[in-house]
Amino acid sequence: MADTRTTKPTELRGAYITLDASDKVLSTDSVTAAMWSGNTPTLQVFQTSSAQVTSAVKEYYTSVYQTASTGVTAAIQFDVAYNDIVGSGSIPLNALVVGTTPTRINYGSYRNLVLGDENASFIFGNQSSSYFYCLPIERARYKQSILPGTWTLNLSGSGANNELVLTDDSKVNTVAQFSDAGRYYNIISGSAGVPIAAATTATDANGWTINSGSYGWVLPDVSLLILSGEALDGATADGGIGLGTSRTNGTWADNSARIVNALGVASKFGSATKGFTLNSKEDLSSDFIFCRAKSQEYNYSANPSFISSSTGAILFDSFIDNPTTYITSVGLYNDAAELLAVAKLSRPLEKDFTKELLVRVKLDF
Repeated sequence: MADTRTTKPTELRGAYITLDASDKVLSTDSVTAAMWSGNTPTLQVFQTSSAQVTSAVKEYYTSVYQTASTGVTAAIQFDVAYNDIVGSGSIPLNALVVGTTPTRINYGSYRNLVLGDENASFIFGNQSSSYFYCLPIERARYKQSILPGTWTLNLSGSGANNELVLTDDSKVNTVAQFSDAGRYYNIISGSAGVPIAAATTATDANGWTINSGSYGWVLPDVSLLILSGEALDGATADGGIGLGTSRTNGTWADNSARIVNALGVASKFGSATKGFTLNSKEDLSSDFIFCRAKSQEYNYSANPSFISSSTGAILFDSFIDNPTTYITSVGLYNDAAELLAVAKLSRPLEKDFTKELLVRVKLDF
């Protein structure tokens, strides 16, 4: 064991050595992973809970599971919430108060989250939208955020060949736009960040619909997808799937279930796999701290195997001129000599006057 005399780090004596800027390096790495339960990259089964669809919660959102909600491994993967600026598609919470409907409350909540202004409007591509669907990813499914440019959402309508594949334009527009909820990219017709050629779809060169702008936004920093109702309700010739959103006032329309039902095969554009492919991203920052033991340092020890606990004398004469110690750990202290972290070595490292050691300590956060 190396010398452990308790001297303040700033005094540069004993077991303490003050680190300088050259001893520390900061590194950041990105780690990607599949989003869904069981480390599954593509969700192909979309189940809802019978208990939820018969409760008052159903008017605000519908939760989607990867298996039957009563199963042992069942877990919420994402939710679907319908949002309407005038509150259509749901029943007022109080018949005497205008606008107190769940869909209008949803709209206001997401407007505050994303736009931060109760008077602002959602503009997808170049078209203003008064109603849309939100797909917030369940927080337990990821550690940090959605990885843009890698996801694919397959939707299908009721008619023949009425199918759609969606992704985002982060690979085309590499400079992100920003909202109050962080970065956002337009959702376009395409797969895994690659737009589908305009010649084979009812979209323009941007992957937007002909009449309704983009298909919405993806906000990776809050793991949220917003799908334009106008774009999805459009006919096939307009780039939509004829979703059929009901905007009847004062009537419960169960619009969020329309999205759940639309999750299916998208063979029209050559997709071999149905469902929702989504990946997560986590940025891991690491501090690398290089701790050096020079030839003249850490060659003596206060360990009882080295010196007498009663007299303080070195036990063996050979240790006086030719000491040998074994370093087993590195302690990191603040300027007040308070221990902050301990790094254990995989094996003891021999140290004497003929050796210098360099130990790299990695702190992840």
